[in-house]
Order: sequence, then structure tokens, then C-alpha cells
Amino acid sequence: MDFQQGLITTIHEYGVTSDLLKELNKNLKKRATSILIPCLYEEFERAALKDIREVLRNLTGLNELVIALSAKTLEQVKAAKSFFDSMPFPVHVQWTNSPSVIELLKNQESNGLELLGTPGKGWAVWQGIGVATRKSEVVALFDADIRTFSPLYPSRMILPLLDESYGISYVKAFYSRLSLETNQLQGRATRLFVGPLLASLEQLVGKGPFLQYLQSFRYPLAGEFAFTKDLAMNLRIPCDWGLEIGLLSEVYRNVRTSKIAQVDLGLFDHKHKNIGDSSKEGLQKMCTEILSSVLRGLMEHQAETLTSTQLATLEVLYKRVGEDRVKQFGLDSAVNQLPYDRHEEELSVQKFAKLLRPATQDYLASPTTQQLPSWSRVLSCENKLQEDLAIAGSKDIKAAKQLVS
Repeated sequence: MDFQQGLITTIHEYGVTSDLLKELNKNLKKRATSILIPCLYEEFERAALKDIREVLRNLTGLNELVIALSAKTLEQVKAAKSFFDSMPFPVHVQWTNSPSVIELLKNQESNGLELLGTPGKGWAVWQGIGVATRKSEVVALFDADIRTFSPLYPSRMILPLLDESYGISYVKAFYSRLSLETNQLQGRATRLFVGPLLASLEQLVGKGPFLQYLQSFRYPLAGEFAFTKDLAMNLRIPCDWGLEIGLLSEVYRNVRTSKIAQVDLGLFDHKHKNIGDSSKEGLQKMCTEILSSVLRGLMEHQAETLTSTQLATLEVLYKRVGEDRVKQFGLDSAVNQLPYDRHEEELSVQKFAKLLRPATQDYLASPTTQQLPSWSRVLSCENKLQEDLAIAGSKDIKAAKQLVS
């Protein structure tokens, strides 16, 4: 790893740290900290979440673990709660789609608040932030499907926020996405879509501040991030696959770049998504929604809107940059003796290129996308909603236990 710095402070992995977990446990006393894991119940049936649990068990100073769980039945929720019974810190299982939660959030429509977001990670993250910030000053988010989770992950993500003298409000992960089974490069949405897209947009509209900001992140689609309560409370949360880019846009809107850091987590692997047969499936659907999030950010922060005449240019530029990146990743893989299917990568670029024009036209026809309001906005209207949400998220579990007894 290099040691270069840029617009965003980069915390490198030099491979010389000995016991960061001990350092983390000591420093957790400085600021109340929660870890938030949004997940579907299916993750409890896979090995990754069990490994994550065993790592987190060693965090002696954690204030709370919040599991933002989407489950189909009460039995699934009870099983998830039992899964974390032996942890050395409080665990709150928030049943995000429970009957009580749905009723509570639907009732807020009378206040003009639309809080029933599209079921998915964004809605779970929004609920998790509300629950976690009741008691904690720092919140770190990790996905439930990380197969390489180690003590370095929470340590390196959280430590920059515990020493207030550095003034950091937001930490974003970056890493090397390699398949555990084959060592093949993963992360196609980042490598073959977002990277070439941002480079193409820069050529098309110039080096604006928001584009420079996005390009400063080594892995803008990383789903692992941490933030202070004051920032978390002021973030609007996107409800689709544009979550990560949308959150970067919100962070850009709320804090100076000097208060942002990105942290190298080293080797990383989690579930892989198929590219899909159409723009409604797999990575193609994901990249369509990411594109909308990027375009929205350009509108909000650079007042840039693509014209119909620019779309053909964007498609040509993207395809050329994408093909250049395929060649670069091929050489990188060859020297590191990693398997690389150049033909398959070229086909991915072609499929992504075909998305650009129709997806941009669809977005420009309806540029407002659904975002859940920030918690500071919600609490200005309903100041007890955080606590009410936490109670609703566990109310049905407690009621069932009382019926059994």
C-alpha cells in the first residue's frame, strides 16, 4: 500500500499493528459507541454472521449492538434474538417490518412524514440510526454477509472517531475485493461502472468539486461506514441501490472534507451479485440506481444537468474508459497471478454502457427519488419517535413471550 494523501484523509494498512482490538476496547470508554448491522433473516443461516458474532464478542466496551432485522415471522425474530444472547453488551434486535413498526410509521403520515420506505437496506439503516443514536455518540455500520470479518474491521473503522482531537465525523471503508475461493477480482460495480462513469463525467462536465470528492474515495460503494451522532442525525437516507453514493452526497452536504476519512480494511469478500439479464435485475439494476444517485448529486452540488446531446458522448466516453480499465485490471491480475476473464469483463462493460442513455433519460424525466427524512427533521415534528420506534421494534417479541408464559 502507498502512503499518499489527498482530498480525503486516507488511513492505510501498513501491516505493522499488533493488537488494535485492545486499543479499541480501551478507547471505547471515551465515547458511547454502537455497531449497527442491517440484515435479512437468511443471514442467520449462513456462516458469515456467525463469524462476525464471534469477533464482536471480544468488544468489551461496546455500548450496544443494533440488529436492524427484516423477518417474515415472529419465530425468526426470536431466533435472531437468541443468536446474540451471550454477547457481553446489550443487543437490540429491531424488527424493522414488524406490525407495530409499520403501524407506528404509517401513523406519521398525519404529520406529513413519509417514513414507510421501500423495504431494503436503506430503510433498515434509517431505523437503525434512529435506534442506535438514542444511547450512542458513534455508530459503525457493517453488512451481515462479510466473509472476511476480523478484529481489524471494527477497530480501524471506529478508532478514528473516538479521538475527538482529529475532528473526524465520517469514516468510509475501502478494501481489496477478492474471491476467497478463486482469488479473482470482485467489485465489478465499482471497478467497471462507477470508476469509468465518474472519469467520463469529469471529461464531459469538467472537474467540479462534487466529482472530485467522489473520485477521492478508493471504494465509493463500500457498505461499511461509521459516523458521529451529530452527522448521522442529519443524513437523508436513500431507499434503493444508490444508498452508498447517496450517503456520500449527504455527507458532502453536511460536513467539510477535512472531517472525512477512508480506512483500508485489507482483504474483503462477501456475497456476489449476478450481472442480470436486464436493467431490472442484478448488477444492472444496481448500476441503474447508482447512476440516478450520481446524477442527483451533480444537480444538488454542481448544478449540472446532462443534456440529450451529451448522452451519446457519455456512452462513447464510458465505453472507452471502461475498456481501458479492463486492460488495466487484466495486467494487475496477471502480475499478481490472479485469474482474470477479460472477455467476461468486456461484456459487462458493454451491458453497463447500454444502460446509460435510457437510465439517464428516465431519471431526468423524474429527478426526485425517494429519500427518508433525516432524524433531526423527524424529531422536530415528533420528538419521541426514536424511543417509540425502538419499543415498537421489540414490542411484538415481548407480547409473544407474555402470551407463552
